[in-house]
Amino acid sequence: MAELENTTQSQHATTEIERSIREYLLAEQFNAAVRAGAAIMKIYKSSTDYDVQLKSDNTPITIADRMAHDTIKSSLGQTRIPILSEEGREMLYDERCNWELFWLVDPLDGTMEFIKGNNEFTVNIALMQNNRCISAVIYVPYHNKIYIAERGYGAWVMGNVEPDELAQYTYNDIHAEIERLPLDKCHHANYRVAVSRSHQTVETHQHIEQLRATHPNIEVVEQGSSYKFCLLAEGSVDYYIRTTTTSEWDTAAGELILSEAGGTTKSYPTGEPLYYNKESLDNPWFVAKRNTK
Repeated sequence: MAELENTTQSQHATTEIERSIREYLLAEQFNAAVRAGAAIMKIYKSSTDYDVQLKSDNTPITIADRMAHDTIKSSLGQTRIPILSEEGREMLYDERCNWELFWLVDPLDGTMEFIKGNNEFTVNIALMQNNRCISAVIYVPYHNKIYIAERGYGAWVMGNVEPDELAQYTYNDIHAEIERLPLDKCHHANYRVAVSRSHQTVETHQHIEQLRATHPNIEVVEQGSSYKFCLLAEGSVDYYIRTTTTSEWDTAAGELILSEAGGTTKSYPTGEPLYYNKESLDNPWFVAKRNTK
């Protein structure tokens, strides 16, 4: 009996340790995103020169991307968990292929929208365990909204989260003010299909026309960044088709937030799952759907 009691106590202690680590890491993840949002908004609101340059893949990078990366690196560095970031140094597959736990980060998702000044940009931070996202945060700094998810625990949104370079939210602070996703208030009559504002192709429009066979009332919603996953998780849109290249840091956090809200993301047209920490960090084309039950 004593042995059983000791085993039970040990299992309980292990559960509590895992829970405490999970709660600690989510708070660090949350605060890193809000601090990065503050760095981004400082440039967005006050600068007339974003110092736009082209990376080797011909995608733009701005001073805000770099500042957000530095902020996240500083904030999450204390966790001693490796960081794979769009704006970090290139890491060879041999260096990262055996990582059991790592942060997958896009410090400023939607750089094109940031440059255009249309407010549609986000901060994406995913905690990956064995190449699956287990904790996700997407911060939309212009709208003061932050979306979070924990695998197996659900997805939520929190409003009135202003960019703050000294953000110090605790796990309890976060869960005191959040709403569970999807949101009841997001009902709409038309079938809403989200597409990238800056990255559409002939295949995008062909797919939408195919959808019209069963959804003649389609309303196309153009939106930048990973915010499209958040709108799906809310229930504000129903479907998202992407037929241009994205990277793993563009989708990992959003995919978990959508999944925990009852939705799905599958590669298109094969229907396979999206895989992470591959040798190439590019994603295939994909479709994401909200739960319409």
